[in-house]
Amino acid sequence: MKFPLMRSNFQREDLDAVIDLLKEDDPILTNGPEVRAFEQEWSDWLGVKYSVFVNSGSSANLLSMAALKTRHPEGGEVITPPLGWVSDVAAVLQTGFTPVFADIDPSTLAMDTDRILEKITNKTRAVILTHVQGFDGLTDKLLAELEKRQIPLIEDVCESHGATHNQRKLGSFGWMSNFSFYYAHHMSSIEGGMICMNDEETYQQIRMLRSHGMIREATNAELQNSYKQKFPDLNPDFIFAYPAYNMRNTEIGAILGRSQLKRLDDNVVRRTINLERFLDQIDSSRFRTDFKMEGSSNYAFNLILKEADDDLVKKVMMKMHENEVEFRRGSAGGGNQARQPYLKGIIPENTYLELPETEHIHYYGFYLGNYPDLQDHEICEICNLINSV
Repeated sequence: MKFPLMRSNFQREDLDAVIDLLKEDDPILTNGPEVRAFEQEWSDWLGVKYSVFVNSGSSANLLSMAALKTRHPEGGEVITPPLGWVSDVAAVLQTGFTPVFADIDPSTLAMDTDRILEKITNKTRAVILTHVQGFDGLTDKLLAELEKRQIPLIEDVCESHGATHNQRKLGSFGWMSNFSFYYAHHMSSIEGGMICMNDEETYQQIRMLRSHGMIREATNAELQNSYKQKFPDLNPDFIFAYPAYNMRNTEIGAILGRSQLKRLDDNVVRRTINLERFLDQIDSSRFRTDFKMEGSSNYAFNLILKEADDDLVKKVMMKMHENEVEFRRGSAGGGNQARQPYLKGIIPENTYLELPETEHIHYYGFYLGNYPDLQDHEICEICNLINSV
């Protein structure tokens, strides 16, 4: 593939750091001191008090919803993005909540604030807001209204590391936030994710949920002692507060994360420059270029037809196939999640028709690869190819 979605994130320095660990006489390979160091460095970078390193961004989604479930065992509704990765919706379903979709703002691809507020009922337990492909999906109005109504915000920042709202990093606003370190994202630990928060009680809970629900995973001695005193007949090393999961990551993943974090800010700058160059050169008479750029930390080039045009979209796909430009139709996650078979019988049959902006992306939107080592002349070539259709 001449223009892939992603070229390798890994550099020699990343691999050397892993090799140094493996050369030790008796290296710790599972969750250990490197994980704790990465969690602290990530918290410092993001501007939050606590972070918990897990084995994927999808696991981060699931653990955040599992924590919500302990507060609402009766279930309820969670307002969920229709444009995004399947794990946001799956985590809602897996924890016994009902997803409620709100249509997107075409300038950010995130759920539109007014559409979110229209969906809030007395059954609403949380809002999951995905910051799609590097754009800032927050508005001051949304933050104010959710705070007023005491509805927790869970930020999915898996594609938007380093993006900001009002000069403050996304992922530092919500009750919790989720990040992914998958191969194709802004930085990678091969597979991996992070859950971030400022609330100490939630932090202790997420630590336990990550590792089978064991109280020994909590760092709060008072919390540990309360369980030991309440259950004196149990081995204190094996008291399980929750029927939880094993979602730990490894020392190798943490070493890779720590190494790549050093380059993240520079990579964000380069990705943004690439996006600006792409939007300057793509044909703005046929493709959307009016995205909200303030605070962006671009993940991919968004190629979205201005108008529904079945003939043009077929020609664009053919041109990209012929010239080895890798792309994903429907943008993030394959388009409108409300059309997916796993939701049959769970949401009303024609829900997707209530999401016209998402529907447009589903049929007439793509994303193309953007990465730090993409060269200026390559961006020009891609734009020239598409503009020639």
